[in-house]
Amino acid sequence: MAGIIYELLASSTLLSLGLYHLICTARNFLKSPQNYSAKPFYPFPFSTNLRLKHLPLYLLMLCLFIAFLHQSFTSSDPDPLVKGRTPVYHFITLNSAAVLFLFFLVSLSFLISETTSLLPFPPDLFFAFGSALFFLHYSASDSAASVQTSDLQAKCDSVSARISALASLMCLILACQPKLFVAEVGLGAAICLQGLWVLQTGLSLYVDAFIPEGCHKLLDVVSGVEGSTKCELDESRLRAVAILDLVFVVHVMFVVIIVMATYALVAKTVGTKRLGSYEALPAIAADNNHIQMKALSGTQA
Repeated sequence: MAGIIYELLASSTLLSLGLYHLICTARNFLKSPQNYSAKPFYPFPFSTNLRLKHLPLYLLMLCLFIAFLHQSFTSSDPDPLVKGRTPVYHFITLNSAAVLFLFFLVSLSFLISETTSLLPFPPDLFFAFGSALFFLHYSASDSAASVQTSDLQAKCDSVSARISALASLMCLILACQPKLFVAEVGLGAAICLQGLWVLQTGLSLYVDAFIPEGCHKLLDVVSGVEGSTKCELDESRLRAVAILDLVFVVHVMFVVIIVMATYALVAKTVGTKRLGSYEALPAIAADNNHIQMKALSGTQA
């Protein structure tokens, strides 16, 4: 039960973060395309209070700290049937906890940089930090996938590693080209996709209705922290992997729809405001032309 609750928390956090970043990115670009420049994190745009302005960053740091504590405590969970307290599982979970703690430190340093003059780091440096951390997450997930005893969890970790590699690439591009709007949209989309895949991982590993046919949970594993879902036959294992590949494509389609819908809604909102501020220009121009024509006719007379 604890496993699916953690996956739901992580999924909702990543989805909210990715969607928030997409909205702010589109808003920042559409308001002034010529002066657009990517930002690692956008303050809350509808608040003048300094604390409320950075509320999304506070919530992100809180979720990162909770995830760090969860991974740290999980590393010592007893699991006598599979790996439990063996060095392999212990160090894999500690590796994930260390990556999460680094994300927390970078978020904290960005908050200090935004609110004080102690760390006057430029945005491209934080994108470089983000690229390095996403690459570390890719490495941790890929290493975990290579030693998993559960074929389903190994596949889920492998896909998660590839999404993190994509996010790392987007951050690296933004560190070098901060005005590349497509790269920032790609970063927000990758975060949304990671959130959807974390949700799919929790459903495929811990919820009986979503476990592929021919696979089952091991009832003797109390904690269910690793290797708790098994596929006995090779045919069932291959079928389960193929299903996860198909589900991943469906999640990619959802993310594409989310990106297009988000951009369209933000464009409609920002575009309405821009058009509304320029509606009087044609009438003013007509009046000016009329006055100039009258002055010209008076001069000729």
